[in-house]
Amino acid sequence: VQLQASGGGLVQAGDSVRLSCATSGRIFSSSTIGWFRQAPGKEREFVASKWWNDGRTYYADSVKGRFTISKDSAKNTVFLQMNSLKPEDTAVYYCARNRGGYSRYWGDFDSWGQGTLVTVSS
Repeated sequence: VQLQASGGGLVQAGDSVRLSCATSGRIFSSSTIGWFRQAPGKEREFVASKWWNDGRTYYADSVKGRFTISKDSAKNTVFLQMNSLKPEDTAVYYCARNRGGYSRYWGDFDSWGQGTLVTVSS
């Protein structure tokens, strides 16, 4: 499976951005697609994830209520809608696939996209 993240850019605090994760290849029904982010000098952290074949979603407390993960089944694309952005949301955002199901640990995800940078200015 291949994943390609896109949609990042430079925005101001309070703005919205939608990231896309285009997938190709077979993604098993037992898989989840997750978004992670990594800010300079910090560890990669979980942002959100979604089961590939149903509506269950999970969010980090820091983004709950502001970010929404969704999927366009026709396009095999997963989105991360990010609203009310804050400077602390600045990071490289990655999408990834976990064949083993739900996890918030980046090491459980076996396929990764290349990352897209989101910079939020104050």
